[in-house]
Amino acid sequence: MFTHRDWGIAFSLMAVLIVAVIVLSSLNLSLPGEKAPQVAKRDSTVIIVPRRFGLALDSFNVSESIIQKNEYLTSILELYNVDSNTIKNLQSKSKYVYDVRRMKAGSQYTVFSSKDTLHKVCYFVYQPNAIDYVMYDLTDSVKVVTGKRQVTARLETASGIINGSLYETFQKSGTDPALAMKLADLYAYTVDFYSIHDGDYFKVLYEQRYIKDEPVETGAIQSAVFSHNGEKFYAFYYKPDSTDAGDYYDEKGKSLRTLFLKAPLKFSHITSGYSLRRFHPVQKRWKTHLGTDYAAPEGTPIISTGDGVVIESEYNNNNGNFVKIKHDDTYTTQYLHMTKQAVRAGQSVRQGQVIGYVGSTGLATGPHVCYRFWKNGKQVNPLQQSFPPSIPLPDSVMTRFSDYVLKQQQQLNTVNIGAVQTLSMN
Repeated sequence: MFTHRDWGIAFSLMAVLIVAVIVLSSLNLSLPGEKAPQVAKRDSTVIIVPRRFGLALDSFNVSESIIQKNEYLTSILELYNVDSNTIKNLQSKSKYVYDVRRMKAGSQYTVFSSKDTLHKVCYFVYQPNAIDYVMYDLTDSVKVVTGKRQVTARLETASGIINGSLYETFQKSGTDPALAMKLADLYAYTVDFYSIHDGDYFKVLYEQRYIKDEPVETGAIQSAVFSHNGEKFYAFYYKPDSTDAGDYYDEKGKSLRTLFLKAPLKFSHITSGYSLRRFHPVQKRWKTHLGTDYAAPEGTPIISTGDGVVIESEYNNNNGNFVKIKHDDTYTTQYLHMTKQAVRAGQSVRQGQVIGYVGSTGLATGPHVCYRFWKNGKQVNPLQQSFPPSIPLPDSVMTRFSDYVLKQQQQLNTVNIGAVQTLSMN
C-alpha cells in the first residue's frame, strides 16, 4: 500500500520525465536508427538553380555557339577579349588533356562570362559531341578538365520492311541512320545486304541515350532479327562473364563473326556479279568475269574482308590501282580500280581495315570496286562460300544463354513492324 512518501516520489519522477520529453522535443533529437522529423518552415521556398556542366546558370552570362569553318580556339577567345598570354597558357595546358587542334567546325561551345560590366570570360566549354565536354577554367590559374554530361539510357525498338536498301529504309522511317550502320556491321558476316529485296524485314532492340529527355546517341544493339528470303537471322549480344568483352551470337551460341566479311564496302549495290560469260562494257566483247563489282561514289572506303598480308599494291592498265591480300594458305582476295591505295606491299591488315578508296582507274566505266576471291589458287564466287564461325560459346554457359535468348526472342516477337516502342531496361 502506497504511503504519502511513495506518492510524493512517484509525482517527482513523473515531473522529471515530462520535462525531459519537452527538452528532447525542442532539440529535435531522435532515437538511433530513426529519421529525425522534418520541420516545415512557413513562408519559405526551395529554389532549384539550373546548372550546366556543373555551373550555376544564374551566376553568369551564358552564350552558346557553333564553331564555324576556319574558326579556332584562339580566334573565338579573342572575340571575348581574352588576352594572348592567357590563350597561350590555356593551349599549353590543354595539350596534356585535349589537343585544341582537334576542335572542328560544327561542334558546339559555351562561354560563361561574369555578370559585371567587364564581362570577363570565366569558363569556356567545348563539346566534341553531345555527351563529352572539355572545360577551360579561366577564373584563377588556367585549368583544363574533361567531363561527361549525365546520360540516361532506354531500351527502344526499330523495325521495318525493306523498301530499297537498308539505309534508305531507315531514312524513310525516320530512324537514326547510325543504327543502320550498326545493323550492317552486325550482320556483315551473315547477311548479303547486296541481295536483300523488298519484303525482307528487320526488328532491333537497341539502347538509345538521352540527356534531359533529348536523344543524343544511338547505343549498342542488344538483339535483332533479320528476315531474308524467308530465313531468320538472329543476333544476340552476350557476355559469358563480367570479365568478357562480350560479342554477338546466333540463337545456337555460334559467333556471328566468320573468317570473311560478305563484302568490301558497307553500303553499295552489285552492278555485275561473278560470271563465266559477261559482255565487257569497255572492251565490248563477251568474256569471263571472275569478280563481283560493287558500285559506290568515288572515294568510298574499301575494307579488307579478312585478316592478312598485302602481297601487291600496284597499278596496271586493266586493274588500275589495286590491292591483293594473302589471308592464309587457302584464301587470297583482290580489290581493283581504286582511286588510290591506303596500304603497301608487306603490310599486315586486319579485317575491316580501310585498304583503299573507290575509283574508276584501269578498264572501268564508272566508280566501283571489283572484288576477286581465290580459294586454293582458283578464283571462286565469294558469295557462294561458307566459312566456319569463330569460337562459339562454351557448353558451360549454354543453359544461361538459352534462357537469355528465349527472353530476347519474346521481346522481339512483341515488336510491331514500323512502330517505335520503349521497353524496360531490366
